Amino acid sequence: MKPVYLDYNATTPTDPEVADAMRPYLEEFFGNPSSAHPFGEKAREAVRKARTQIAELLGCEPSELVFTSGGTESNNFALKGAAYALRESGKHIITSAVEHPAIMEVCRYLENEGFRITIVPVDRTGRVNPDDVGRAIMPETILVSIMHANNEVGTIEPIDEIGRIARHHGIVFHTDAAQSVGKIPTRVDALGVDLLSLAGHKLYGPKGIGALYIRQGTALHTFIHGAGQEGGRRAGTENVLEIVGLGTACEIAGRDMEKNAGRMKEMRERLHRGVMQGPVKPHLNGHPECRLPNTLSVSFPGVQASALLEKLKEKVAASAGSACHADRVSISPVLEAMGVPEKIALGTVRLSTGKSTGPDEIDKAVAAILQAVAQ
Repeated sequence: MKPVYLDYNATTPTDPEVADAMRPYLEEFFGNPSSAHPFGEKAREAVRKARTQIAELLGCEPSELVFTSGGTESNNFALKGAAYALRESGKHIITSAVEHPAIMEVCRYLENEGFRITIVPVDRTGRVNPDDVGRAIMPETILVSIMHANNEVGTIEPIDEIGRIARHHGIVFHTDAAQSVGKIPTRVDALGVDLLSLAGHKLYGPKGIGALYIRQGTALHTFIHGAGQEGGRRAGTENVLEIVGLGTACEIAGRDMEKNAGRMKEMRERLHRGVMQGPVKPHLNGHPECRLPNTLSVSFPGVQASALLEKLKEKVAASAGSACHADRVSISPVLEAMGVPEKIALGTVRLSTGKSTGPDEIDKAVAAILQAVAQ
């Protein structure tokens, strides 16, 4: 029997509707969207449709979207593109202590390029205080990048409040929404963002495809130079097959969001109640309410997460909040930033449900987790 899959924040399976939409572009419609003949026209129309589908989910214009290879490229494009386009105005960038490496590593790179990075803290639930962002702003600030929802603990950040602060100061505002798109509303005007990153494989689309929303009028350096595809912002022949998949995934996400969110939350709560029944009461990480509907991060005191997952690997697929190295065990920078004590953080597992997760799977997972914790 396959393990119960509870690692949907790492990646999701491709929705059958998405696979069906993609198949003709794998088997039949192989044209280059830049070609003028009917083969190219068919591919070009598919790209246009997908752009419209994504725009409808985000509440933006199709022309404000650029296709990328995924969330990491979108984040690199957003931060490097804005930094280099605006460096004559200043070289100060603000981000948070709980960002994904696809943001933190870009900030480290830009720091080596002469930019100054301010990392604002989070509280014990993983939330950024918008006032901290406001206090960090200086005349040289050109960019703020705060994730919409945390990939490890699920905490949802007050992006709309931060957006108002950034807009008041005339500062470009980016959010990494890879974990939130498709699970909770991500309308760009409601969030008040100028740049937003998304990744296909986080919302039941294929891997290797993503998009970056760029609000009209936002200055951004071209990321990949070449023949001028994607409005001259990102050159290279479009990945039509996966663009079709991303567009379809976004249409499905918008259509079924309320239903899917309700089911995922119900299964997450069932899971949480179950693991609380064991002799070792786990500590909940993240905000108890402002949290993604599918995400449960718990720490078992006195248990090492790597050993726990090793015992579970044939029964439950999940992620750890700490990593074993040859001479040490390191805890997640996110948990560290939240002030989770090391002895608790070492026993952290992230369990994330999906839109097809059922009660029987949850009950099997709970039984396996409780047995492994006891061992």
